[in-house]
Amino acid sequence: MKIAAVIAAGGKGKRMNSTISKQFLMLKGRPILYYTLSTFESLTEIEEIVLVVGPSDMNYAEREIIIPYQFKKVRLVEGGQERQDSVYNGLRSCSPQTDIVVIHDGVRPFVTKKMILESIEAAKKYKAVGVGVPVKDTIKVVDKGLIINTPDRKTLWAIQTPQTFEYKLILKAHEEARNSGFYGTDDTVLVERLGFPVRMIEGAYENIKITTPEDMIVAEAFLNMGYGDFKRW
Repeated sequence: MKIAAVIAAGGKGKRMNSTISKQFLMLKGRPILYYTLSTFESLTEIEEIVLVVGPSDMNYAEREIIIPYQFKKVRLVEGGQERQDSVYNGLRSCSPQTDIVVIHDGVRPFVTKKMILESIEAAKKYKAVGVGVPVKDTIKVVDKGLIINTPDRKTLWAIQTPQTFEYKLILKAHEEARNSGFYGTDDTVLVERLGFPVRMIEGAYENIKITTPEDMIVAEAFLNMGYGDFKRW
């Protein structure tokens, strides 16, 4: 089967108070995006990696990421206004022969090979797979400052990426969402809207999404602990 990866890296550094996009921030001497791409690049199962970045970051990504770190599978694609638009651009840029596509956030550098491969195997069987972890805290539904419901914690998971799909299914889900003007907070919800079941598999609490300065501190601690499957220097 032909397997592709779409890496969404079109975000900015607003919550980081940074002048450069957060995926390019340095973490122990390497850009955050380096760690993510290195893990995907090392998997022989993945034939192509579509890296989606903002229009203003195209040249920077080529000059500071792809060329110096010699990523051979990575191909740059221009992103859209929202994350969903960017992922759609990435999906449309995949080879038409693609069977399975892995969608991942560029700022989740601690994704493991095991996590990616398990999601691929599950997608071959179930066609739509989300990765996540059971929530540790009790969750409250709040409206106008008042608690109106306390969902059973046993049923609640925090969704992560990778999210892996049969290529034709996720492309159809994105096109249906675009046609109806619907924007979701992740890709699995677009498949859910089609009435198609999504399989959930367990990820890892270390598979954090780096969005705030505090996350950088945690990420550096994980690096010091040796967590992650990326190529080390």
